[in-house]
Amino acid sequence: MILQSLILSLSLAAAANPASTPAPVPAPSPITASAPPSSSPDAPDTRPYVELVTNAGTIVLRLEDKRAPVTAANFLRYVDSKRMNGFKFYRSTKSWGPYSALIQGGNRGDAKLNYPPIAHEPTNVTGLTACKGAMLMARGAPGQATSDFFLLLSDVPGFNADPAASGDNAGFAVFGELIAGADVVQKIYDAPTSPTAGLGVMVGQMLEPQFTITTARRIPAPADAPKGCVVKAP
Repeated sequence: MILQSLILSLSLAAAANPASTPAPVPAPSPITASAPPSSSPDAPDTRPYVELVTNAGTIVLRLEDKRAPVTAANFLRYVDSKRMNGFKFYRSTKSWGPYSALIQGGNRGDAKLNYPPIAHEPTNVTGLTACKGAMLMARGAPGQATSDFFLLLSDVPGFNADPAASGDNAGFAVFGELIAGADVVQKIYDAPTSPTAGLGVMVGQMLEPQFTITTARRIPAPADAPKGCVVKAP
């Protein structure tokens, strides 16, 4: 139910904000599982790290570019082109309670800043999971994700793909996780929201004021980066 409500709310957000409405895309291919890439525990960490400087503080993210290459490359394209500079964190789902907690960010301005929609990478294929701290792409239908993403403040297993479920069972594409700045994410989540802005289930979830990503850039891997939770144990 939470997954269906969130998908609906993302569709409503796109309708309310033409700047983030993706172009039509062909129907996605059926979900098929494949073995995730393997790596030695002693291998150097070559995954990309990104620093988001916001007016609430600094957030550091690690991208799983080997397991979710399409989604990670899309995010890095916005970072490297500087298009992410000026994007907003504009939504907090604290009205849904502590078990489906997230903040959402993305392009809330010029539609020309959006790159074309990307192919969906479901969690049953990537071997990633929607745990607390995970970063996922927001979408309407699978294959419609562009610039919007969210960070989880709780485990939300219902966001994982479930090919055995009926309806939209593709889940959301996990492609990285929060490495530093959990206090900043919490600050954004706890910030005031408008009682009237938004449509449908999003009413009461639109941050007022919004938080601006002033600078997004790649950084070297921190020496003390935690192992994290998005990569499922074998």
